[in-house]
Amino acid sequence: MSTGRMRMGRGTSRAHLDHPHPGHLDLLAFRTARTVARRRGARPALHPHGVVLAGRLVVPDHRIRWDVPWLDRPGAYRVTARWSRAAGLPRPLPDGLGLALRVEDADGPGRALELLLTSSGHGRWTRHLPLPRRSATAGPYSTLLDYVVGDHRGVVAAFPVPGTARVPADPGAMGAAPAGRSVAFELGVGAATGWWPLARLTLLREEASRSGRAFDPYENCLPGFRPVDRLRTLRAAAYAGSRAGRSGGRPG
Repeated sequence: MSTGRMRMGRGTSRAHLDHPHPGHLDLLAFRTARTVARRRGARPALHPHGVVLAGRLVVPDHRIRWDVPWLDRPGAYRVTARWSRAAGLPRPLPDGLGLALRVEDADGPGRALELLLTSSGHGRWTRHLPLPRRSATAGPYSTLLDYVVGDHRGVVAAFPVPGTARVPADPGAMGAAPAGRSVAFELGVGAATGWWPLARLTLLREEASRSGRAFDPYENCLPGFRPVDRLRTLRAAAYAGSRAGRSGGRPG
């Protein structure tokens, strides 16, 4: 990233954003997200209604090497997931759905991986498009934008495992689902030739704590496994604006 572009991590302040170097679209994204989060009573600007779930991610012994440390060794990792409705529309209206993941210690102690996935299609073009749904387990969730995965590049997606029961797109239903049935997803990366498997995610139970935490796929990516730079500053600005609005509470 050039020195003329803004860099926004968890500690981004308004002073950084008022600097003359950030682009107009970045500032607009920040201020819009901040305003929406404030008006929603410190909820996120997007995905305001959701549920936090504890899960487990298992990386198998792959037949190919990715040249990505956490994918090239079999392992199991503790996961915190947040499932949510993007626009907060009332049921039974379909809504864009989100699945945010924090994979603890993926690159060693204290080095977490965070992913933001959105309900999407699985085709070459529809994997990049958000698609509203009435069921939380009716189709894939994807990063929409490509990831760099070793020497490869493609969308990262989570597909419901065949046989997974349909769960209504409602936080209460999604929170209760793991108690009575298996809710599992296969993570893969899309390429021109198809999908390559990465890991299996199993959601285990609803978790009451940490419901208000933010997920940041740019700050918490791993060596050889990161989002592409396209729209990076715009998305980072929106994340920072949402966090600023939530920490500031309701506007005075």
